[in-house]
Amino acid sequence: MFLLRFVRLLNQVIALFFVVAYSYQIFYLIVGLIRKHRAKKEESRTQHKFAAVICARNEEAVIGDLIECLKNQQYPEGMLEVFVAADNCTDETARRAREAGAIVYERFNKQQVGKGFALDYLFHKIKKDYGEEGYEGYFIFDADNLVDEHFVAEMNKVFDKGYDVITSYRNSKNFGDNWISAGYSIWFLREARFLNFPRILLGMNCAVSGTGFLVSDKLIEENDGWPFHLLTEDIEFSVSCTIRGHRVGYCDRAFIYDEQPTSFRQSWDQRLRWAKGFYQVGAKYGLPLVRGALSGGKRGMSCYDLFMTVAPAMLLTVFTLFLNVVIGVACITQPIFIARWVTTEILAFVWSSVSSFYFWMFLYGAMTVLCEWRQIRAKPWEKIIYLFSFPIFMLTYVPISLTALVKNVEWKPIRHSATMSKFPMVKREKDRASL
Repeated sequence: MFLLRFVRLLNQVIALFFVVAYSYQIFYLIVGLIRKHRAKKEESRTQHKFAAVICARNEEAVIGDLIECLKNQQYPEGMLEVFVAADNCTDETARRAREAGAIVYERFNKQQVGKGFALDYLFHKIKKDYGEEGYEGYFIFDADNLVDEHFVAEMNKVFDKGYDVITSYRNSKNFGDNWISAGYSIWFLREARFLNFPRILLGMNCAVSGTGFLVSDKLIEENDGWPFHLLTEDIEFSVSCTIRGHRVGYCDRAFIYDEQPTSFRQSWDQRLRWAKGFYQVGAKYGLPLVRGALSGGKRGMSCYDLFMTVAPAMLLTVFTLFLNVVIGVACITQPIFIARWVTTEILAFVWSSVSSFYFWMFLYGAMTVLCEWRQIRAKPWEKIIYLFSFPIFMLTYVPISLTALVKNVEWKPIRHSATMSKFPMVKREKDRASL
């Protein structure tokens, strides 16, 4: 009977902890559902001078398309320059980028591998060779991205309000390819609609997500380049900015389209790096985030928000399930009636945990897809059917999180091939409907 009471108490305590710790995201969800996307047109007081920086490794198939998008921006000529770091390339990336009109630097370094190192190299080269140009901010892109023709103009409007960093609305090129690309796509749309959008409405810091963001020149100067080299340099950068009190904003009218992996092998490698990177960020910045959270106010809430983002919640869930199984095995030595009670309790908890996870992920995915229906470039049946595989996609994080805990993870490139010929030139969508 003691084992039965212990199992029930343990499971109830863990469940209560998750409800309390993440209840603030329910408020985000409500805000995202009831508040409209900002459709009003704003004018900038100043049109700032920017540089777009792209780190590319063997991206000859797609690099030209992104540069073409940037060259065709509805923004004053001469106010946007494009720079590319062809990082350890063995193909024609550098040549293709030059032909498309970018300023290209070729980097070969097999010891310092990863986007963070390539960005740092590129920023130092720009400062050395083009420092007199007076760039006020830097757009950071991945080579496979495409951007709306008003991307820079819309980001400029938010930059004009004094933000140090601005992230954008991240959509996907290839939602409908398969259940893996759809899983990524729903997750990033959910991040835009139900995390960053409520955050900026509430005056809190947003979080950068990999690509399509703008960094002020003063922040690059303060950091002396890009000193963020953990496996998830984007979340490390977001956390560092929040701890130091820099403002991270969001522009929901600046649309970027990103190519998602379609093979489980590539997805596993990428998300394994993300999981390991989150552990690294949590270990390095966990205590500063806690201290920041205790400071109170909007900065304190922003620190708490990011602390819960990098906290290993999945591991705690897995640990709880594992402990339930261990107790169940231990009950084999107990009298048969006790073993049955405890085993039944454990099986009920495991089933409840898995089914609840599936239900809530499905619901979250459904709300995201319905709210962003017109922004998703896929057939209606694809939007619906991949809602059912989205929770399964998220469940695959369980083995990924466990593997990242014990495995030495290195940065690996993701190959891209969705060229403009497969994805029509990105033109300005109609103003977002009220959803």
